[in-house]
Amino acid sequence: DQFIRTTDSEHKACVQQILQKIYDQGEIYLKEYEGLYCIGCERFLDEAELENGNCPDHQTPPELYKEQNYFFRMSAYQEWLAEELKQNENWVYPGRYRNELIQLLKDPLQDLCISRPKSRLKWGIELPFDKNFVTYVWFDALLNYASALDWPDGEKFKKFWPHVHHTIGKDILKTHGIYWPCMLKAAGMPIFKKLVVHGHWVVGGSKMSKSLGNVVDPLAMKDQLGVDALRYFLLRDMSFGEDSNFTEELAVTRYNGDLANNFGNLMNRSISMSRKNFQGCVPPSGKAGDQEKELHESFSKGVQKCREYIVKFQPHRALEHVALLSSKVNKYIDTCKPWTLTKEEKDRERLGTVLYTALDMTRIIVGLLDPVMPKKMCEARKNLGLGE
Repeated sequence: DQFIRTTDSEHKACVQQILQKIYDQGEIYLKEYEGLYCIGCERFLDEAELENGNCPDHQTPPELYKEQNYFFRMSAYQEWLAEELKQNENWVYPGRYRNELIQLLKDPLQDLCISRPKSRLKWGIELPFDKNFVTYVWFDALLNYASALDWPDGEKFKKFWPHVHHTIGKDILKTHGIYWPCMLKAAGMPIFKKLVVHGHWVVGGSKMSKSLGNVVDPLAMKDQLGVDALRYFLLRDMSFGEDSNFTEELAVTRYNGDLANNFGNLMNRSISMSRKNFQGCVPPSGKAGDQEKELHESFSKGVQKCREYIVKFQPHRALEHVALLSSKVNKYIDTCKPWTLTKEEKDRERLGTVLYTALDMTRIIVGLLDPVMPKKMCEARKNLGLGE
């Protein structure tokens, strides 16, 4: 793992080098500007963005600012960006956010204010071409994606940048889907591979926000549900790209439905019957019948389907499919009725086959759930005799 700050000297050098390059190209210029500025968003807002005169995210009116600042000639890249979005249907996911960007670009793209005077802002990275100003937000914050990988010649940059997927919240779509590609293009840097946009957890229809005071305390929820159960709920109940409602009742219902009553029941039944009837050992498997072959085929296809969902950034569908696989094994147990096979010695081989199959399928489900519920699945592996 790598922890970085945008105050790191390597990052400052990266920002100043790129700013100087774009300035030398004549694409950064000084002008006086007057506009509506939202302190919470840290940017100027257009009149069209306001809702009843307020910032739509912070529900407060922006302030009128007038001052000299430096601007990035972003308008020069409007035609290029619109064509890129049109030609590359998979560049932004889900697709409706790509459509939203295309719609935004139908209006003239304004040049981007990228500085603040030192008389008003003391901190920040000094502009390399004017010591009276610091860069503000965009070239500072966004370029840390590249500086973190030791741009331009670092091995990490060469290895990872061609595969970069930016995963963002929908409220910063404009900055990452319009500002950032234009900045990269101007700097002569390769464009990221994909922009992946998720929705918001909402409470009563409003996005969770510190400024609105409706944030659910994750530490309190962790203490109540457990970390793994909370992780599962967050990934399972949000359809990627959509907003999703967060309530304690929904989290508990999901935990009981998918985990306790489905997968938990499967674990308990398959392990307890095996321990009771085979001296705590994994039962020997006899010849697989049609039921076993059908279940194995379902799991073979199911694991592949889960992989495909993850690659497509659809974790909710992957976990939905894992729950379906667990239900299939529970149904298999119910159909085979291993508790009736314990009565006659002649059925012992069949009993071993059924319990072995149930344990083996459970093992696969544990592997599928492990990235989401690492602590709980570590315990499950121990219970299955697989070690940590």
